[in-house]
Amino acid sequence: MKKILILGGAGFVGSHTADALLQQGHSVVVFDNLSKQVHSGGFPPYLSSEVEFVQGDVRDLNALKKVVPKVDAIFHLAAAVGVGQSMYEISDYTATNIQGTANLLQAILDTRSTPEKLVVASSMSIYGEGRYSCPSCGPVAPAPRSLAQLREKGWEVRCPSCHEVLTAAPTDEEKPLQCTSIYAQNKKAQEEMVLIFGQTYGIASVAFRYFNIYGPRQALSNPYTGVAAIFASRLMNRKAPVIFEDGRQMRDFVNVRDIVQANLLALNSSGADGMALNVGSGQPVNIAEVAHEIARMLGADIQPKIAGTYRAGDIRHCYADISRVSRALGYRPQVSFREGVAELVAWLESQEADDHTQDALDQLTARGLVA
Repeated sequence: MKKILILGGAGFVGSHTADALLQQGHSVVVFDNLSKQVHSGGFPPYLSSEVEFVQGDVRDLNALKKVVPKVDAIFHLAAAVGVGQSMYEISDYTATNIQGTANLLQAILDTRSTPEKLVVASSMSIYGEGRYSCPSCGPVAPAPRSLAQLREKGWEVRCPSCHEVLTAAPTDEEKPLQCTSIYAQNKKAQEEMVLIFGQTYGIASVAFRYFNIYGPRQALSNPYTGVAAIFASRLMNRKAPVIFEDGRQMRDFVNVRDIVQANLLALNSSGADGMALNVGSGQPVNIAEVAHEIARMLGADIQPKIAGTYRAGDIRHCYADISRVSRALGYRPQVSFREGVAELVAWLESQEADDHTQDALDQLTARGLVA
């Protein structure tokens, strides 16, 4: 079987991917810096004892040179994650995400390594707004909403031609990319760097544009993690989830088990080589519904707080068209939103969460990033 290196392998997606690879008989090397923001409790108890663990940082080229040789495949999942925080921790995000990716590619070259596969985690955030349909003008890929519109609480996206309110449509990979945050720009650079590198040096490379991932092991005490975990942390502390705008914005929530499915399909097939592909559920869910569903399953009679404010870098609607990844790899989402939330809540019963949401909001507000 293969020897697989997972950068960021102690994290949410990385650890689940490691488990699945071990189950298939592969050996796994996990390289992770155990960032305190993500791993507030130290070494994660869920990480399998069967992995070879190396503590290191992707910003350290020499550390990467030690783990890259003699592996058959690499999953590059290490990243600083968070739209809001990226807007004021610009240097740290860019050093981790872009320079970290540059270091990985340099390490592969300098050590004359020849991995059979290189998979990088990209993000739906690179699209900006998703695809839309106008009742009068047809399909539209609109620009981000203006600051003036957001200040007037004009949340809906309107047609640039006739100004009708647009209806969200599935977002395909051909949709023009319109990054609205430093994090999104970082992810765009990461996927392009990896695909260019793979094409140039003959290394089969895949960029997965993950949509909103949720599930067990998400960092509950990190206020910049996925929205499902942030809402859960608030509810576990008997506090109302805080929702920007009016709560009707829609996202594509994909269970971590389906993300792992896509990762393993990419490893075992050449169908996605050289491609950037969406990985999501293909189904839109509005943000308020997420808060209500988690509260219901937790038995918490707490209504979310609809803030009526906007956060810099946010978009209105975006959900995945997954037809391309389905054709390329045979990917089919297996976990419904309701089933996935039930699994998340069952895991939450054994967890504790420190709620830092207000601290994060204070940081954003102080910099004029929430208004």
